[in-house]
Amino acid sequence: MFASLIAIGACAPPISPASGPGAAMHARSGFDRPLGAAHPGALTPLSAPDSMWVERTLASLSPRERAAQLIMPWVPGEYAAVGSPEFEQVRKWVEEDKVGGLILSIGLPHSYGAKLNHMQRLSTLPLLIASDMENGTGMRLGGSYALPSLLPQGGGTVFPPVMALGATASDDLAYRLGRVLGTEARAVGVHMSFGPVLDVNANPVNPVINTRSFGEDPRLVSRLGAAYIRGARETGLMTTAKHFPGHGDTQADSHIELPTIRASRAHLDSVDLPSFRTAVDNGIDAIMTAHIAAVAVLGDSAPPATLSPYFMTDLLRKEMKFTGLLVTDAMTMAAVADRYGATEPLILAVAAGADVLLMPRSVPDAINTLMSAIASGRISQARIDESVRRILRAKAQAGLRTGRLVDLDGIDTIVNIPSHAAVAREVAEKSITLARDSRSLVPIGAAGRKILSITYADGDDLLAARVFNQELGRGGRVVTVVRVDARTTREQYDAIRLQADSADVVVASTYVAPRAGSGSVAARGGLPELVESLAAQQKPVVAISFGSPYVFSAFPSVPAYLLAWGGAPVSQRAAAAALLGEIPITGRLPISLPPYFPAGAGLQRNATVQRQ
Repeated sequence: MFASLIAIGACAPPISPASGPGAAMHARSGFDRPLGAAHPGALTPLSAPDSMWVERTLASLSPRERAAQLIMPWVPGEYAAVGSPEFEQVRKWVEEDKVGGLILSIGLPHSYGAKLNHMQRLSTLPLLIASDMENGTGMRLGGSYALPSLLPQGGGTVFPPVMALGATASDDLAYRLGRVLGTEARAVGVHMSFGPVLDVNANPVNPVINTRSFGEDPRLVSRLGAAYIRGARETGLMTTAKHFPGHGDTQADSHIELPTIRASRAHLDSVDLPSFRTAVDNGIDAIMTAHIAAVAVLGDSAPPATLSPYFMTDLLRKEMKFTGLLVTDAMTMAAVADRYGATEPLILAVAAGADVLLMPRSVPDAINTLMSAIASGRISQARIDESVRRILRAKAQAGLRTGRLVDLDGIDTIVNIPSHAAVAREVAEKSITLARDSRSLVPIGAAGRKILSITYADGDDLLAARVFNQELGRGGRVVTVVRVDARTTREQYDAIRLQADSADVVVASTYVAPRAGSGSVAARGGLPELVESLAAQQKPVVAISFGSPYVFSAFPSVPAYLLAWGGAPVSQRAAAAALLGEIPITGRLPISLPPYFPAGAGLQRNATVQRQ
């Protein structure tokens, strides 16, 4: 039995382009040009044979087969035996419904490759395969553990969330992450990643973007996004900028309800759209639109951007000159499904300009809906053909005209090899950020110190602090481990206070990350009160965020605050090494924590001891 334990999706003004952590690097990055200006990285023209294949294939398809090319259903990535119900469902979509592509979820590298090879053999046309791999293949090909032993099952290279890249402000690391991602994704049969996230996270209570964003400075997000795209492209992986026109200043989760943004068009142009314009200028292959309503632009009755001709066609196609694929966010999300039903949004999205309908509730119903819309005149055949041509072009660009299978024997020589893991480790270590240390508590000192390690995490996060506490215990330190969550009682917290009295240092770690459908990135329950009370008593307390940086607002009196950005083992090891003084601390905040810290803040520390 296996458990997958991967967590998925009054503001301060953005940093001035002339200031902040990314300003100096931006000035020498080559992106100081008018946004929207011509750029040599635009979509590469197809070869003559590929162009001929696209037109010949389009002409050979029936109207129903053309409509089916727009459909991309969700498929689990785990092993499924031939003939099993799980296998048969996907086989029908591929062999009978003739969908254009698949989006794969969580699995293991060889199960991905084997499943995709089998489906590619069954499909008349090559399938376009996508996956949400925003911060590396480990987001979908890792985090699986055997129960009850919690033995790791291996997988793709696991990186911290991309806000960690923002903390490094390093073009080079963003580029190298893109290369690792692309190399591993293509090895297992994925042609397109639904990433990078180019939302500018300007809202501290945003429940679904948060650390999935590079930061709050549009120029930093643009620059790191462009480097990431360049690295992935060099490996043959296509990338998708999301969530257009910008999901960073929302307070609702579109998996649960329809978020609204009240930014004017001028504000969008200065904050939210620059990163997407830069991506278009640099040849981004696809753009995913957000289920968000821009009420200041289109009025109180504004439809989600996914269903809006203004955003999909007028702005993206005509104004920004984007010629790649327009992909909807999942069509099962409440932001569209609850308001419009299961099938009507499919018609509205295509009419607005969408090319790929992601994760419709029913594949046959989705195809029938498009066919009925064509018959009634709501969508023209020409509009469908326009999208099919783009989809076929993407398949040709991915090299699928000449080959669609992957080498299963080669996967373990590519996926999560030591050189790739080293890149992830470098990102994690260089991203560690020390926002406050008013009592010089970091590093925490030599062997023999008694550490009370308090971990706040949801009950289903079985890996929270597992590696971190093991690392803290190296070198003879005595570590007492306590775990709390939103259900921990006042009596239990009183017992923890007594334990804190005998500790040399208290380390309070929070594992609060953006997670689809959670609706919140707050530390709930009694932890904030505990930390504040210990700080008031002048106890040596170090708070560490292994997720949302904004949890600091819950315990603003804490004397030391360290940010690790994500809860994966690579980040847990980096945080422990930084806390013990084994690595330097060099990260800077890519977001502000108003009113306490501006973007760009971060105390620097040299390593003080040799790493064991």
